[in-house]
Amino acid sequence: MTAGVTFGCSGLAGLYEPVSSEQAAQVLEAAWEHGLRDFDTAPHYGNGMSERRIGDFLRDRTGWTLSTKVGRVLEPLQKGHTAEGFKSGLPFGQRFDFSASGVERSVADSFQRLGLNKIDTLYVHDILDPDVETDTPAHLRDLLDSGAPALSALKSSGAVSAIGIGVNTVAACMNTIGKMEVDRIMLAGRLTPLDRSALDKVVPLCAEHNIDLVIGGVFNSGILATGPGPDAHYDYLPASDDVQERTRRIVQICERFGVPIPALALQFPARFKEVSDIVIGTSKVSSLTRNLLQINAEIPQKLWDELDAEMEAGTI
Repeated sequence: MTAGVTFGCSGLAGLYEPVSSEQAAQVLEAAWEHGLRDFDTAPHYGNGMSERRIGDFLRDRTGWTLSTKVGRVLEPLQKGHTAEGFKSGLPFGQRFDFSASGVERSVADSFQRLGLNKIDTLYVHDILDPDVETDTPAHLRDLLDSGAPALSALKSSGAVSAIGIGVNTVAACMNTIGKMEVDRIMLAGRLTPLDRSALDKVVPLCAEHNIDLVIGGVFNSGILATGPGPDAHYDYLPASDDVQERTRRIVQICERFGVPIPALALQFPARFKEVSDIVIGTSKVSSLTRNLLQINAEIPQKLWDELDAEMEAGTI
């Protein structure tokens, strides 16, 4: 596999289940020992907890690169916190702000939470995403009118090395490429065996504009890791009958060649030269080790040929 591997740090903040500081440190140490040097975080992940934990880990190390995100500003709460699924979050609330002032406030706060003196890439997080209520003309206008120029100024000043968007939708890519400076796109779940919606539009545009494409969400939130079944999830919801059947066909192809379906899912995006990195994230050392083995597993070309044929026929 020619694409690089980025360690996604959302799990450090207890995505879906609590994660202790010790557990977070253990999985980061394992990632480092396996040679991973690229890390991705965001203020959204546990209201800053992920940033604090990765910053503590990297502070006395060298040779790493780090990305974080803008678009959400954190503010202290007197009681509780809103962390949207994160079980080890900090007592902050979030508000969306894609304007210049929001970008500048967010990156300044991130530097403080990280306790680091460099951020390599800044992504605009979740613009034009109906699931998190940012799919509005006002948010896009704020970004293009003032947020994007502020990001370009940060890059020009040397405060960061690259800028881009970190999103879940093809629409977000189509509405920002060519309208703002974009060096890198982190796109989750849209270049997988089950969802290839990035293939016809985003991939060619990345080639045209010389944009690095970083692919996350390779398991479509579960089913491409577990396979079909009553508890299988697709894009954070119970998998539909259609998705279950399409996944069964993928599993059947994998079984004929003795390849685990997670290996196929992890390696699928790397088939495209525009993809520079694959994001894998977990809070468990065992899961990290398993994913790294699968991302390097040998997959016969005949399997890819058979998969492509089924895709072309519309059965997957």
